[in-house]
Amino acid sequence: MLSLLFYIYTIIICTVTLLLSAVALVLTFPFDRQRRVVHEISRALVYMFSLVPPLWRRDVTGLENIERDKPYVIVINHQSMTDIMALYYLPLQFRWVSKREVFRIPFFGQFLVLHGDIAIERGNGAEAMHKVLEKGRMWTSRGVSIAMFPEGTRSKDGEIHRFKAGAFALAKDAGVALLPVVMDGTSTMIKPNRLFRWRNTFTVKVLPPVSAERVAATDQKELADEVRGMMTDALNGIRGRAL
Repeated sequence: MLSLLFYIYTIIICTVTLLLSAVALVLTFPFDRQRRVVHEISRALVYMFSLVPPLWRRDVTGLENIERDKPYVIVINHQSMTDIMALYYLPLQFRWVSKREVFRIPFFGQFLVLHGDIAIERGNGAEAMHKVLEKGRMWTSRGVSIAMFPEGTRSKDGEIHRFKAGAFALAKDAGVALLPVVMDGTSTMIKPNRLFRWRNTFTVKVLPPVSAERVAATDQKELADEVRGMMTDALNGIRGRAL
């Protein structure tokens, strides 16, 4: 019963914020090229969603590693759809890179369109890479970060698996730093039967960025392996496992 009520509450706040986002985009489009207002409305939606369950806890650390006035390519490990919600606890403007199918999900897809997020066709690697580079350069030139899941898909076992090239190619092409972010506990917020787990803690840990200079000077595969190693060590640390 509580889960049903929370789903109804979620639908209501999503509907209201979606309408507000659409109106805000129309009114601010001429002078808000970062779509900052739309982004902040989504941030407010995340807070409204996650603050209601009294036993949900969030542990967000490493925010001191962020320079708020510069764009990054943000790389995040992927455990569940709620990873997207959790990233809004970072004090950055960002755009997601996501597969086209996600844009067809009710409410969620419409938010992505209003944000200006980047939709790619996963079946065409060359076209997807071209779009990531083109749209990524556009947004980073406006001071907006790009958020990507370098694994390309959700991890079935919660571990961090092999990284694909897209995020690292974009960072090199756009001349920006990489910002690794490690999440844990997002996959346990909702049970397999779709009921909410009312006692849960999720962690968001921001790691030190890899500078634009190091990105430019390092081989792409080496860079991907280095960042994956950093993130794997951080995930092990969060879970209290020996490194």
